[in-house]
Amino acid sequence: MRRLLASTVLASSLAAASFAAPAADLLQIYRLAQGADAVYAAARATWSAIQEKLPQGRAGLLPSATLSASTQYNDREIEFRSPANPSTAGQFNSNTWSLSLTQPLYRRQNLVAYEQAQTQVGQADTQLALAGQDLILRVSQAYFDVLLALNNAELAAAQKVAISEQLAQAKRNFEVGTATITDTHEAQARYDLAVAQEIAAQNDLEIKRRQLAQIIGRPAPALSLLAGQIMLELPQPNQIQPWVEEATRASLAVLVSEAALTFSRQEIKRNRGGHHPTLDAFATYTDAGSGSGIQGGPGTDTTTRVIGLQLAVPLYQGGATASRIREALANEDKARQELENARRSAELAAHQAFLGVTNGVSQVNALRAALVSSQSSLDSTRLGLQVGVRTQVDVLNAQQQLFSTRRDLAQAAYNYVLSFLRLKAAVGRLSEDDVAKVNAWLGRK
Repeated sequence: MRRLLASTVLASSLAAASFAAPAADLLQIYRLAQGADAVYAAARATWSAIQEKLPQGRAGLLPSATLSASTQYNDREIEFRSPANPSTAGQFNSNTWSLSLTQPLYRRQNLVAYEQAQTQVGQADTQLALAGQDLILRVSQAYFDVLLALNNAELAAAQKVAISEQLAQAKRNFEVGTATITDTHEAQARYDLAVAQEIAAQNDLEIKRRQLAQIIGRPAPALSLLAGQIMLELPQPNQIQPWVEEATRASLAVLVSEAALTFSRQEIKRNRGGHHPTLDAFATYTDAGSGSGIQGGPGTDTTTRVIGLQLAVPLYQGGATASRIREALANEDKARQELENARRSAELAAHQAFLGVTNGVSQVNALRAALVSSQSSLDSTRLGLQVGVRTQVDVLNAQQQLFSTRRDLAQAAYNYVLSFLRLKAAVGRLSEDDVAKVNAWLGRK
């Protein structure tokens, strides 16, 4: 009886824990993660850093100005070799300042570098959107992992309570001589196994809560549970090929790889620009002044104004430019292969997610029916035990089947929801609206 009472209290405490505090739903957890997840914060910082590539690339096309100034103290002595000219010495200051302005007129490498900066900024936008989709999937996975672990812990506790009742009944039946010791041993073995399963379920629940806490940056709150009868929807269109074609074209991972291929092709153009001549316009204004000097005469002030064009034609750089071109060609081939891999991965992800949704609908419906059948089977087995046509082991087996079906149904429901989100992500259309749609399926039990 003490074991039965302790198990009942534990099961009650697990159920009460779900209602002790206001439950946070998926949308609330997602918004917490947006502000606290370190992975997504790093992606935002990377996006901000890459935005600076654009002004850096533009700078290579704009004029540059340099202001310089210097002052120096001069102490000179002159020794003449002729005795008729005595040695002389003098101390004086000289000051100079200069303003230089350079405007690139033709620099092939700078033009391509600006195009590359535009490509990088566009790629960063897509990478940030991809990080946003990844955040939704990670939050949803962690959220439903906690719900599944909680469900398993509650089922493990309930199963232990049910088996303890059967154990107590088996002992009573043995004492009055209506059952054998075998029934008692079987029930005891099932009870010991249920205790171990409950401990494992509690451990798994704690781990899953910690994983969710890692994403939201705080202890995991109580969570809203998935409603008993969720809306099961088939993909629209309910054909796999359109989803696959869209995934290979519109997947964010594919778009990132396409941008990488574009950048690598631009890198070839930029390095080939090393063979092109450069033409710059420049202007310089210099104002220089000097003291009287060693001769004792008056000082001088000089103003110089220069404007002109400068042409530079690269002739030979030791083979460095040709080597960089070969390197860029190899990197282009690498980017092309990575794009092909991204398309294949997107195709596979779309296949898996589509089948996860379509098969998930069938699996959930089948398990709902199996749950009803398992409950009926348990009820019939218990009645058969009372009239003497079933044994204690039959009841334990029926109970085990019922709890297993409940676990499988919860797992199938969570997998269906995650497959729904992954299918949207596979074609680059996963957004907060989809989180809100799933969130509408959640509610208190």
